[in-house]
Amino acid sequence: MFNKRYLVFPIDVLFMILSYTFAHFIRYESLEFFIEPSRFFTNLAIVIFSRAIVFLYSDIYRSLWAYASVHDLIEIIKTTILSSAVSTAILTLYNRFSQQSRMVPILDTILLLCFLCIRSFSWRLFRDEYLSQKSKQGKNTLVIGAGKSGVNLLNEIRREPDLKLKAVGFLDNEENKLGAHIHGIPVLGLLDDLEKIILKFKIEEVIIAIPDLTGKEISKIFKTTDEFKIQTKILPTIQDFISNHSISYKQLRDISVEDLLGREAVNLEIDSIRSYLTDKVILITGASGSIGSEISKQVSHFNPKKILLFDQAETPLYQIDYELKKLFPKISFESIIGDVKNISRIVSVFDKFSPQVVFHCAAYKHVPLMELNPSEAVLNNVQGTKNIADISRLRGAERFVLISTDKAVNPVNIMGASKRLAELYIQFITPNSKTKFITVRFGNVLGSNGSVIPRFKEQISKGGPVTVTHPEIIRYFMTIPEASQLVLQAGSMGEKGEIFILEMGEPVKILDLAEEMIRLSGLQPYKDIKIEFSGLRPGEKLYEELLLDIEGIKPTNHTKIKILETTKIENHILFQSRLNKLFELAKLCKEKEIYDLFKEIIPEYLVHDEYLILDKLNKKSI
Repeated sequence: MFNKRYLVFPIDVLFMILSYTFAHFIRYESLEFFIEPSRFFTNLAIVIFSRAIVFLYSDIYRSLWAYASVHDLIEIIKTTILSSAVSTAILTLYNRFSQQSRMVPILDTILLLCFLCIRSFSWRLFRDEYLSQKSKQGKNTLVIGAGKSGVNLLNEIRREPDLKLKAVGFLDNEENKLGAHIHGIPVLGLLDDLEKIILKFKIEEVIIAIPDLTGKEISKIFKTTDEFKIQTKILPTIQDFISNHSISYKQLRDISVEDLLGREAVNLEIDSIRSYLTDKVILITGASGSIGSEISKQVSHFNPKKILLFDQAETPLYQIDYELKKLFPKISFESIIGDVKNISRIVSVFDKFSPQVVFHCAAYKHVPLMELNPSEAVLNNVQGTKNIADISRLRGAERFVLISTDKAVNPVNIMGASKRLAELYIQFITPNSKTKFITVRFGNVLGSNGSVIPRFKEQISKGGPVTVTHPEIIRYFMTIPEASQLVLQAGSMGEKGEIFILEMGEPVKILDLAEEMIRLSGLQPYKDIKIEFSGLRPGEKLYEELLLDIEGIKPTNHTKIKILETTKIENHILFQSRLNKLFELAKLCKEKEIYDLFKEIIPEYLVHDEYLILDKLNKKSI
């Protein structure tokens, strides 16, 4: 297909004629070179022909004038010098018995370069200097970040006058940039100067163009801009830049609660993770859940032989299967409908596929529901874990990773107690197993199914009220990708039933989270949207813990992962006997007896508001 950009070639031929003619005129300071016109025009024809061949086979006509850059300038210089060398060599051979001026080729090259640069950069200069004047009628815009991202964003704003944005300056977090000008736009101050700059320059829009700002810094910026009712946009995450390789105003988005609670990027020891995942058959239970689905995506990056997606929820499993096959077409996925409580189903999966690594994510996790359904918590979270772990050990799986929770620490609810007992069982079977059993414990993840963030969003969209259980309740949060990546890392480190805990950062006050989410919606807490306190639900704590007092904690070679000393089970026969009895009680729905037996097995288990729970159970049985 003909490239329209080759239509400029006749103009370049004209420039070749002019440069060669002017070079002679400058050299001889007269028109005496026309004394022998036939010789001059023959030489001119040789120069044009040789230059034309070089130009047509170069990349000089692949660039768009509107986006001319240093790369294009380098290409022009290379092509011009090469064509000069070729034409000079041919002229020397053709006129080998005639004396030639050595200055003419040099002047010819310089003049042609000037003509070509004017041709290539004229439209960009015109656009930048004149068309960008339209944008000066737009909203006063402040770009936070005077680095590469901010500069590229400034260029886009100037290229697109229809955006109606007027960039008045930059803010940055590096003092050495203060007072500098970037494409004529000054760096006005540091991030702490935001309020002063807003007032001085009457800022109407703020764009955050520093991809690695912390959640606290973004929150501070947003609080200031929200106070002045200024629209605030933010660039995508670093991961988005890696996949897109470009920055565009269209990629900008509103600030989300994930940005405000943002944490530092996870540094992974890729080689250690690759060593136990690459070319292996991986089984992921609860694969359609928040953590299970993300672990499936993270594992797919390490080229496993096959990934088995195991879940009892048909529709979510179909959805994650479709998404993964689209994202990773070269990876083999097998979706398996099954229940971890059904040991026969698990045996059939191991017999057919022989998984070498197991990530056990399947669990019931909603605290209030499990308080009302303790039998199911036991059967799914404890017996389900036992089933998967036992078959993994008997069928020779290499590694088994259990996903646990901070609610297993000093549990006050059935969900936490069931996960703690699952941890204990993993430690119970580890000494006599070749399978490396690992437990990973962490807190809440942002945006997971059933978490407070989706619930708050729904309540805000309906006009409120937003319900918070208690004004002082706090929780630890991390993002789903971060939690999943650290799970993979911990999976490479475990050997003998260790419990790894993930560094959860600073705890977040749920009331503050609710207020921030209301502000993010462009509304004011307590004025536009009410916040009501519903009271702690059965089994809820004000503060979540990540450690047991009886457990020791040690650092690992990863800054965000700590290791706990394993709990020694002194009487194996008694432990197994109590476990079997617990399963029998659960199958018979003997809920009061389940609570009592949990206290025997887990001494640190304290029933929260026990009489209220028993009262509810009695009413339910009537």
